[in-house]
Amino acid sequence: MSDDKFDAIVVGAGVAGTVAAYVMAKAGLDVLVIERGNSAGSKNMTGGRLYAHSIESIMPGFATSAPIERVVTREKISFLTEESAVTLDFHRAPPTPPLTSYTVLRNKLDPWLMAQAEQAGAQFIPGVRVDALVREGNRVTGVQAGDDILDANIVILADGVNSMLGRSLDMVPASSAHHYAVGVKELIGLSPVLIEERFNLASHEGAAWLFAGAPSNGLMGGGFLYTNRDSVSLGLVCGLGDIAHATKSVPQMLEDFKQHPAIRPLIQGGTLLEYSAHMVPEGGIAMMPELANDGVMIVGDAAGLCLNLGYTVRGMDLAIASAQ
Repeated sequence: MSDDKFDAIVVGAGVAGTVAAYVMAKAGLDVLVIERGNSAGSKNMTGGRLYAHSIESIMPGFATSAPIERVVTREKISFLTEESAVTLDFHRAPPTPPLTSYTVLRNKLDPWLMAQAEQAGAQFIPGVRVDALVREGNRVTGVQAGDDILDANIVILADGVNSMLGRSLDMVPASSAHHYAVGVKELIGLSPVLIEERFNLASHEGAAWLFAGAPSNGLMGGGFLYTNRDSVSLGLVCGLGDIAHATKSVPQMLEDFKQHPAIRPLIQGGTLLEYSAHMVPEGGIAMMPELANDGVMIVGDAAGLCLNLGYTVRGMDLAIASAQ
């Protein structure tokens, strides 16, 4: 690692960290991004929908080259019992930017965003864990990774929902279990033709579908389904504080969700490509930390920036906006 002092060090290469690096590098700053995973996005998960307004303000026309899956034109909300469903269905022609939203896969999107930051001049070091923040008095002056100390004028913490670095500064308060949820997801491979037939979509168009009731065993949470180019993202979210009161495990909830009469025909014949799980910030402003202090800022999930109203779920667009 370099012994030079950076203008900024970003910890974490999710959407918030990569976009923050891009914005600063475009402004001519000397930026280093450090990521614990083997690559940007390697340990990141999302349900799958990106509202594009914030990224469009930073990278106009980004979708022409970004690895987006489908543009969302169909929205559904279903209320499920164990054997039945009541569904609201809304469809429109593809909206124009910045009103567009897309289905995305983080293991494709995050590396692309990191590549944009590198092209703008940022440096990237994957596979390295930041163990601690370096301080002089009350000011953060850099990071420590193993035996290496790297100095910076500012450190940006984009290290995810359980920001241990933010906690080490007492910027991130202790939160109740009710401020978090657990999300689990399966990526199920299907051909584009089958996806378009089963979800009544035109080519390149996508569906965003949310579910309440049975998927989360009647507890706080719900299910989701997003259509990708040649796969479906199917999963559920359950409140961390409610899991102890559930009569079944979260993996069993997901398995039962897959077998629901409203879901089973849609994924029939599909191939399981990936299984993932992630903790989600759900506490809103009640869990929001101190966002900035002397020499340090907090962005993205680490800042608790997620909005879940049941009929709309927002996270990535807020993370990107915080990075700007």
